[in-house]
Amino acid sequence: MTAIEVRDLRRTYTSRSGWPRPRRVVTEAVRGVSFDVGRGELFGLLGPNGAGKTTTIKMLNTLLLPTSGTARVLGHDVAREPVPVRRRIGYVLGGDRGLYERLSALDNLRYFAELYGVDPREQRARIAELLDLVGLRGRERERVEGYSRGMRQRLHIARGLLHRPDVLFLDEPSIGVDPVAARDLRRTVADLRSDGTTVLLTTHYMAEADELCDRIAVIAGGTIRALGTPGELKSRLQERDVIDIEAFGADPTALERLRGLPGVRGVAAEERGAAQSVTVQTDRGADLHGQVLATLDGIRIGRVSTREPTLEDAYIAIVEGDAATSPATAADEVAA
Repeated sequence: MTAIEVRDLRRTYTSRSGWPRPRRVVTEAVRGVSFDVGRGELFGLLGPNGAGKTTTIKMLNTLLLPTSGTARVLGHDVAREPVPVRRRIGYVLGGDRGLYERLSALDNLRYFAELYGVDPREQRARIAELLDLVGLRGRERERVEGYSRGMRQRLHIARGLLHRPDVLFLDEPSIGVDPVAARDLRRTVADLRSDGTTVLLTTHYMAEADELCDRIAVIAGGTIRALGTPGELKSRLQERDVIDIEAFGADPTALERLRGLPGVRGVAAEERGAAQSVTVQTDRGADLHGQVLATLDGIRIGRVSTREPTLEDAYIAIVEGDAATSPATAADEVAA
């Protein structure tokens, strides 16, 4: 049975810029997105910054009206029937927003229980149940201002579950959280799925998505680029090897030279302090170590290793591969 149905969903923003002859700028944040999420499924929505993830979620939870297309949550149209949708969903944002820091966790939950219309006779038991679920039992009478980032995120999840939503939207819940707290959050999210809650998760952490999600949609430029299980997405790279290189001072020109090598299918670089992590995808069995290192001649190289592709590699290949054939921007200027 389907919990979320999305058909050709679009959202366009119009703004004005420039002086003295201002121009009207039309930005298509979401360009015809379609997907389904089953009841009890943990569904991931992945994409780079500005891809349309948060805009899509805000339309699904009735915070934004679609420009066109349709979306239904538990059978209710998000534009025409917002109140029934809101009664049956929860929304958890990443970061520090949405809590009252000078109140205790217990007082925060009591306050939001009243806002969500939780029966007063059930509030005490429900709050105790959620404190156990998110691992805050014994710390609930402390002010939130003294909580760590991970504790705040777990309190956010408890707040979003107070009214027993059938569908929970988690928008980057582990952003800025340390590895131990992130592990605890993943365990909490996995428990939600075990209890039958439908979860739509956005995250930039590929290992988190690989561990948790039943299926994943990759969105870029406002459109869905790929949809499938983590295994299905990784299988797109089954004919590739990955070379990981620790480099110091690899500039864009050097990376472009790498991309031009025969047998190289993708190159990505990530800054890690003074070093860079350069990932080179090659044809399976091509053995391009020598050519890759020769291309980086003059650049100080640290560790070099070869491995099997991961979900992160598949994600980069999907996003960058589409970027080569799709418009780079979603903004079109129209003379005012």
